[in-house]
Amino acid sequence: MSVPHLNRKLVLEAAQRRPDGAGGATLEWQALGEVWAAVKAGSGRAREGAFVTLASVPYRIVVRAAPVGSPRRPRPEQRFRDGARVFRILAVADDDPAGLYLTCFTREEVAA
Repeated sequence: MSVPHLNRKLVLEAAQRRPDGAGGATLEWQALGEVWAAVKAGSGRAREGAFVTLASVPYRIVVRAAPVGSPRRPRPEQRFRDGARVFRILAVADDDPAGLYLTCFTREEVAA
């Protein structure tokens, strides 16, 4: 196994629902902390909508492992942020037999 080159600092975020005062809720993203990551892009695609084109690119993001249940361990439905870029986490799996790294399967979607 080769050691991943963790050369990008990303912010791990989780969604929080807040009451909007009118019986509903708004979704706010709260930073959980920063992680160093190796980011690899997959094949992208574009989808035409009525008023916008949505470009979608899958990414594999490798980070250091954290114990199950730790707030530092990424989970599906959380996301990584790199400045204005957002990578939605779809699934998380062990990257190596020793459990030192995790692979996060993510998707970046950009309106063009």
